Amino acid sequence: MKVRLQKYLSNLGVDSRRKCEQYITEGLVKINGVVVTKLGTTIDPETDKVVFNEERIGDHKSKYISIMMNKPRGYVCTTSDKEGKTVFELIDKDFKDTLKTAGRLDKKSEGLLILSNDGELIYYLTHPSFNQRKVYHVMVSGAFNDRVMQQLNSQMNIDGYTIKPAEVKAIRPGNNPKRVLLRFILKEGRKRQIRKMCEQLNLEVHRLQRVQIKNLTLQGLRPGEWRFLTKKEVQDLKK
Repeated sequence: MKVRLQKYLSNLGVDSRRKCEQYITEGLVKINGVVVTKLGTTIDPETDKVVFNEERIGDHKSKYISIMMNKPRGYVCTTSDKEGKTVFELIDKDFKDTLKTAGRLDKKSEGLLILSNDGELIYYLTHPSFNQRKVYHVMVSGAFNDRVMQQLNSQMNIDGYTIKPAEVKAIRPGNNPKRVLLRFILKEGRKRQIRKMCEQLNLEVHRLQRVQIKNLTLQGLRPGEWRFLTKKEVQDLKK
């Protein structure tokens, strides 16, 4: 399937769409050995050889594929759902059957999700011993005060397990004066941990969005969009 060159470059993590357009007009991109400077040029990822700054990109016939997605609310991370709304419906059919999610976001949650067929990467991202830093923005309402904040930052018992203390701080009030936006930093990430923490303290969660994993952020990806991780990004996630 044909795709616009600047969109292809952006999806591969080269840079933002606008910066990729600039790279094209500056003559930094070649298709099949020929410099291309015209915006709107389309390529076939399956057959065309794309080179950026003298380095070939987009060779996804390699052993491992890893992508990041801005998961929309209402989608599940399993391969099937009664309503048919799974994150796997949003990615390329040519390789979606080989990928697994590195951790999950529940149906009501949204934000940064990594999918890969690299077992080592998934292990690094999901095993509690690696203390991978994950950042969430959570809109809550309820009897929020200093005591509640102190408890959120302390050890809590979830499903019979004592979790590692999270780092929680209020970012700002919500548009609704009864709501507040919290930032949670987790290095463990038990199943539905944030929702269960809030539930214990009678806080209602209105929105839960993962915005960062280690140094990786959504980078302007709109809900439902995804792109390939670069080799450097994968290497950094494994450190």
